[in-house]
Amino acid sequence: MRGAERPPSPVGPAERDDLALMEGYHSPQLDVAVRLNTNEAPEAPPREFVEALTRSLGKVEWNRYPDRAASELRARVAEREGLAPDQVFAANGSNEVLQTLCLAFGGPGRAAAVFEPTYALHSHIPRTTGTRVVVGERAADFTLDLNEVERVLAEAEPAITFLCSPNNPTGMVEAADTVERVLEEVIRIGGILVVDEAYGQFAARSALSMVADDLPVVVTRTYSKTWSMAAVRLGYMAGPASVVSTLEKVVLPYHLGTMTQIAGIVALDFVEQMKARVAALVEERGRLLASLTELPVEVWPSEANFILFRPLGMSGARVWRELVERSVLVRDCSSWPRLRDCLRVTVGTPEEDNAFLDALSTVLLGGTEGA
Repeated sequence: MRGAERPPSPVGPAERDDLALMEGYHSPQLDVAVRLNTNEAPEAPPREFVEALTRSLGKVEWNRYPDRAASELRARVAEREGLAPDQVFAANGSNEVLQTLCLAFGGPGRAAAVFEPTYALHSHIPRTTGTRVVVGERAADFTLDLNEVERVLAEAEPAITFLCSPNNPTGMVEAADTVERVLEEVIRIGGILVVDEAYGQFAARSALSMVADDLPVVVTRTYSKTWSMAAVRLGYMAGPASVVSTLEKVVLPYHLGTMTQIAGIVALDFVEQMKARVAALVEERGRLLASLTELPVEVWPSEANFILFRPLGMSGARVWRELVERSVLVRDCSSWPRLRDCLRVTVGTPEEDNAFLDALSTVLLGGTEGA
């Protein structure tokens, strides 16, 4: 019988030795009433966007390949971010941007640096490209320790250094002077600094102003969160034109489909609606954070669309299971580096967040949901 009952028997050559012990990156997809585990936008895009996209798709020449350079999309993104079109690279989600950076600047004999706890794919993607991963530790409060950054970069001289701001899963934003200090060290060793701003629009600071053709720094962003377009899988990078040119050497031809490009272009006609949704989510984040501080949990400040917390007096795994039993799904981060018993909750609609808070209160304090 074919299916999930047993793993498939291996065929063909053995997998690479460096992949043999590697697990894939997965988020549970369960049938629950409230899904707050993958940092998706809680609402669909505006109806007007869907209607405009539908009209545009009606004009597609389906028998033709997409624009290989994604010229119009890159020009529109560049205009939005105050860049030149040749300083923008677009791909199937910001994760493909990260993969392309590793293909271009990583590989055997090279290293990528990460500072834990941080986004798991900053380690996973380099490893899949044969890039060695060197790990530094953040401070006790999960802020970046510049002495540790200097030590790791001096010893390993990584080709790629990853920073995530706001950091996933902690939600913290790196201070501007901290990013500048890291960039100085990266320049000294001849590397490139990748600032992952998948949640950048929810934060007060951005590294986009640092992007210049004479500096080895790039910023990655995504349409998945703030544009409510996770289904489209569209991300982009802002960086020096020379870096963009290098990425174009390794990316697959026609990698970005016509529908994806059109969706990205049409979305940029709805900037004000996007800003309003971001503002509403930031306000709701404040309410959710305040409510969590009234419960027996340790909670970290966040400038993203999620909040990291640690239940007190009960294991994170147990809390996660009991929330699922109440049809609420959050992310179990307890197996991630230094995040014992930690859970991460996406900021949802007020109704979703109330359901989460009711369920969490019942799990931690006892009582009846909705009381």
